[in-house]
Amino acid sequence: MEEFLSSCRQAVQVSTDQAEPTFHVVLGNEACDVDSMVSALAYAYFLSKTARSDALAVPLLNIRQADLVLRSDNVFLLRQTGFSPDLLLFRDQLDLRGLQQAGRLRLTLVDHNVLPSADRDLEGAVVEVIDHHLQEREPSPTCPVTVEMVGSCATLVTERIIQKAPEILDQQLAQLLYATILLDCVNMAPAAGKVTPKDSQYAAALEARFPTLPPRGALFQALQNAKFDVSGLNTEQMLLKDMKAVSGSLNLAVSVLYITLEEFLQKAELEAELSDFCQKFGLELLLLMTISFTESKEPIRDLAVFSHSTTCREQVSQYLEQARNPALNLCPISSPHPHITAYQQGNTLASRKKILPIIKDFLKERDGDGRLGDVEEEESQVPPTPMNSLVEGCPLDDGLPCISAQALEERFRKMADRGGD
Repeated sequence: MEEFLSSCRQAVQVSTDQAEPTFHVVLGNEACDVDSMVSALAYAYFLSKTARSDALAVPLLNIRQADLVLRSDNVFLLRQTGFSPDLLLFRDQLDLRGLQQAGRLRLTLVDHNVLPSADRDLEGAVVEVIDHHLQEREPSPTCPVTVEMVGSCATLVTERIIQKAPEILDQQLAQLLYATILLDCVNMAPAAGKVTPKDSQYAAALEARFPTLPPRGALFQALQNAKFDVSGLNTEQMLLKDMKAVSGSLNLAVSVLYITLEEFLQKAELEAELSDFCQKFGLELLLLMTISFTESKEPIRDLAVFSHSTTCREQVSQYLEQARNPALNLCPISSPHPHITAYQQGNTLASRKKILPIIKDFLKERDGDGRLGDVEEEESQVPPTPMNSLVEGCPLDDGLPCISAQALEERFRKMADRGGD
């Protein structure tokens, strides 16, 4: 597969001539999580071995090359399976619009089934879709759509490979697919509510074909540890790793940090770095949510509010302190920085998914002039990050799921009921 990836990079580098062949680009979603990355890599490789076409199949990561470092679990999995990140192609390295205008682009979408508004002009190039999210695209004779609500898009790609071209599977590709299915399906734990029978079927199929794949538990835990690893990131990268921007009369962002608040507040020149970050992205306030875990996997959440505007900082802090739906149970703690208000968060179940509505209510009340429709999440300045599903209601918020016999019995009963419908 490395030879295939190298040939893709070489073809892109010499593709300026309009007479060059068509590119069949396999594109994951903008978050570019492990599932999107691996599904694009594996399916493009499958097309390169099976498609009866002169088009060159190319996997494209739907982020800038500089943003890969924010996806620490992606980088970890690549290196664990022996792939150099230098072999990959990124969105800022291939001009999709130029290819389309030249009539040289075909697009297969994996891990999403509709293009975002910024890419809607590429719609005419879409020739196939493989996805596991809610279907928003209508199938057409020119664009076959495969959408199944399984735990991982990699499951559907694995199914296609095993059914159509099992001979292209080797240990390296199998481990990429296997690790992705495990990660998306929370180590195949039924209590997590992610895994489906098809996910289990193809994870088992990969295990049967490649008995030396790493043990499930060890591989899943290594990927989880990598997902939370921020040791190589600077302050800006840590803030961008998992950030949502919200705009109304006040532009602010909520960043989830995988580090203790105490450790973060001890960073040298922190206020200057936060100020630079806000100026760069047009923000007036930053809400920092930290999450870490005890030895028994219990979550620890803390919260901090940064703004050079004392009024803004105090208004947001007071609103969060007084919030009742849900109550955050905030306890003020000492902050070494004059423009940062810090709290211990007693309600450890209140993830960003629960706090964002509180922030939006604050903005609506602050506007107070009928502009309620103007409060919205902003995605334009900062690209989507792959961690949102984790912090907005992840089954691991309370540690790894404990699977009781009763839980398993209930899960199988529900599966049987659905099967009888």
